[in-house]
Amino acid sequence: MIAVSHKAKQYLLAAAKVLVLAVTFGYIFYKLKNNPSLDFGAFTATIFSKGNVSGYLLLLFLGLAVANWYFEILKWKILVSTFEKINFKTALKQSLASLTVSLATPNRIGEYGAKALFFESRKRKKILLLNFLSSGAQMLVTSFFGIFGLLYLFQNFNIPYSVTTLCYFGIGVILLLAVAYYFKEKELLMKGFSMAKTIRFFRSIPFKIKFKTVLFSSFRYVIFSGMFYGMLLFFGAKISFIEAIPLIFAMYLLVSVLPTLFIFDVVIRGGVAVWLFSFAGIPELSVLSTVLAMWLLNFVLPSLLGSFFVLTYQPITR
Repeated sequence: MIAVSHKAKQYLLAAAKVLVLAVTFGYIFYKLKNNPSLDFGAFTATIFSKGNVSGYLLLLFLGLAVANWYFEILKWKILVSTFEKINFKTALKQSLASLTVSLATPNRIGEYGAKALFFESRKRKKILLLNFLSSGAQMLVTSFFGIFGLLYLFQNFNIPYSVTTLCYFGIGVILLLAVAYYFKEKELLMKGFSMAKTIRFFRSIPFKIKFKTVLFSSFRYVIFSGMFYGMLLFFGAKISFIEAIPLIFAMYLLVSVLPTLFIFDVVIRGGVAVWLFSFAGIPELSVLSTVLAMWLLNFVLPSLLGSFFVLTYQPITR
């Protein structure tokens, strides 16, 4: 085995940091300059056309984005506390740095590996599972509200659907569960972690921790759903709260289950939102401006802060 000097490792780490930040910021720049659905100039012109009011409202939306990430960071702090006590600042560093790393990866999957790097190697499997639990809790809340949104959609709008397709979907779910049960003792994804062991790990987590995880996920969901509605109004949409909320719920469920390549994620989110809100007669510009603003406040700005933690990251060698 070829030994690598300490200085060489430092150079490699520095190069990796630069590469991560270059990919992340290159991705952000690409999305802003080459968005086929919305001209960034039209987006900024809409904001400035609001005059002084826009400044106060943008501060309000920024405050909601901060609250959204506050509960995400608090959720991560609570989960890690199952085997290691960390303070809020450490949880913030890990959450924002992992966001920066994951922003340009499909479905933000890079977040799993990024968070694990902040811990000793013997703890990294647990960190991967805790991150999965965090995402799973958010998906549970999204699915719960999203189902009501879809039911509202089918009941109030003439959306064609096939009973045969629904049956095939149900059969597919049953087969998937059967396969999962058959392979429950097999080590499929990670060495030393079969599905049965993973389930036992989740069961070992205290109910209080799991309850807080779902509760904080619910707080986040309420915040960014309300934020989305507020931005729709800000960008000129004429829609009541009662009419908009089911569409927002349905939108978040659909964009959560759609697998996306990192190049197309914002485009797909915008496309789903435009399709759903077209049933309520909302202009495309208002919807796309809202999607872009949500992305900037909830992902781009935190990733800019997270870039500092990426630059100051020091690897755990134990």
